[in-house]
Parts: sequence; C-alpha cells; structure tokens
Amino acid sequence: MKKKIILLLSFIVYLSAAAQKNASADSITQRNLFQSLKPEFEKYEKQHGNYIQTNNVRMHYLEWGDKKNPTLVWIPGTYSNGYELYEIIDQLVKMNLHVIAIDYYGHGFTPISQKNLSIYHVADDIKFLLDTKKIKKAIIGGWSRGGTISSAFYDAYPEMVQALILEDGGSVAWDFQAKSANIGKDIEETKQYYANKKTLVFDNDFDAYWLMYNNWGIKGKENEKLKKEIFTSYARIKKNTNGKYEINPGAEELTGENSAEENIAIIYTPFTSKTAFGASTHQLNPKIIYRNLNTPLLIFDPVSKNDWFDFKEENDKLTEEHRPFIVHKVYENTWHGVKDERPNEVVNDIKTFLLNNKLIK
Repeated sequence: MKKKIILLLSFIVYLSAAAQKNASADSITQRNLFQSLKPEFEKYEKQHGNYIQTNNVRMHYLEWGDKKNPTLVWIPGTYSNGYELYEIIDQLVKMNLHVIAIDYYGHGFTPISQKNLSIYHVADDIKFLLDTKKIKKAIIGGWSRGGTISSAFYDAYPEMVQALILEDGGSVAWDFQAKSANIGKDIEETKQYYANKKTLVFDNDFDAYWLMYNNWGIKGKENEKLKKEIFTSYARIKKNTNGKYEINPGAEELTGENSAEENIAIIYTPFTSKTAFGASTHQLNPKIIYRNLNTPLLIFDPVSKNDWFDFKEENDKLTEEHRPFIVHKVYENTWHGVKDERPNEVVNDIKTFLLNNKLIK
C-alpha cells in the first residue's frame, strides 16, 4: 500500500512538472509572438487609426472602407476597443460598408476626460464625428456596453440612425433581473468580492497580456483570432505614471466597478454615484427608448450556461412588440462574445439584415 502511495505521489509530481514545462514553453511562444506582431500593429494603426477632438475628449477611432458607402459605426464592449472588429472587418468592408469603430473614454487610445461624462456624452462624440465627416445617417452598432451606448445614441439622435445592430447589450436594461428581496445579499456579496480583489500592476506589457491570455478566454486561440486578441491587448495595456503597466488604467473608476461603494451605487442608488458613466449605463431603459421604434433593429442574443446576460425572454417580448422592425437572432450554446465565437454567422446575419432593409446592395 505504501509503495502504491509513493508511486501515486510520484506520478502527481511528474504531471505537475510536465504542466509547468508546457506552461513555460507556451509562455515563451506567446512572448515571442506578442513582441513580433508589434511592428505590424503599429503599421495597421497608422493606416486605420485617427483622432478627433470633440467637445469632451480627443477621441480615437479606426476607419475602413470607401467613405462613399453606407457607414457602420461600431462601439466596443467594456474594457475592449475598436480592434475587436479586426477578425471580421475585411468581410464587412466587402459588403460595401464604410466602417468606423470608436474608442470611448478610458478604452483603447481614448483618454479619460476630467469631466464627469455619461454614455450620452459618447453619443454626442459620435454625432460630432459624423457631422465633421458630413455623414447625415449611419448604421449604429455595438457589443455589450457598446450596445447600450448605441441605444443611447438612438435615444438622443434617432434621425441619424438608419439601423441598429446590438450584440448582447442595449436591448434590455442591465439590472432588469434585480429583485428587492435579494438586495441585502447582493450587497454583501459585492462587498466580499471587492475585499478580495487585488490591484493588478505589471513590470512589463507582456506580463499584463499573459494574465489576460490565461484568464480572459484567449488561451487556445490561433491565427487571426489570436492576432485580434493581441492587437486588442496592445490597445488595452498602458504604462502608468510609475513606469509600471496596467490593463485599461482608470477604466474601472470610470465604469464604477473599482470599489464596492461605487458598484453598489451605480446599481441601487445611481444618483449618488460619483461616476455619471457607470450610473447612466445602468439607468438606460430600452423599453422606453424603443417605445416608438420605426428603425430596423438586429439583436444578437447568445443563449448558454456561459452567457453573461440572460436576455432572451425580454428580447422576445421586445421583438413581439415591434414587429416587423426587430430581427432577433438567437445563438444557442454561445457565450457573451457572439462575433468572437461565431464570426462567419454574425457576418452573414448582418449582411442579410442590411440587404433585406435595402441598406447595402
């Protein structure tokens, strides 16, 4: 028996050593790739990246395609940036679309303003950009919080919206599932989460990426999917005033997700929140915004145990209320990032939607 235990322990040690060896080899491979792609990224950014000084901020955006074609403005998700379109952008341009992907405050290469700005200020920034480019109408779309900002844009400037594309965000209020009976429990769990939360600061940019690689669903991706993640990461990782590196520095303070006090405030007492950006996200109510909908709307709705937001029932109700304007595409067994997991289907659904509404030829 003793001999069997010794053999078992030896086997466990062997597996642990093998796992460490594989992790080390993967780290070297990924480090080399992370470094080698930087010149290509810089060239790509120089070709497609630009800035515009709005009334609120010096906003960074990416631009592709012929400006004479219909314009799609894309708004990325929380802690993401315009590079999230990288994997599908060539297919969108081949649809004869002119595509602009913006970075809002603290995301990508757009700084955080000294003003206390809301998601409606992002809508104002987008209008400023479109006005400057003399674009009177555009297709507005976004992922997650970007979908919420898309709805805010429609609320503020409906006459400028040709159609809407919402990827798991913007069609349902963020906190629609919150129940008064659970508030006490939710608050205690939030406090516990932040009590255990650690500040992430890194000695170099690759260490920051390595954390994302292992914890943000990047590990296992290859080719263009992995390149998209690396490009998006280059735009996320910044050097702070102490010469260390952070992921989206300042963005958690902007969204109100940096402390238990702020996270609780933006959900339960938004008018007491210090951040208009986080509070306005949670206050947005699509049921009201879309009460008189007369614009084509495409909803991408992932449904699975890994879906971060269970919106299907509410999306069904919204669709039923506003036929024939809404197309509700349910993606079974798909997580929150629909276009990341099923890019070709997303592109085909966008193309069909735009063709059916005579927005592209």
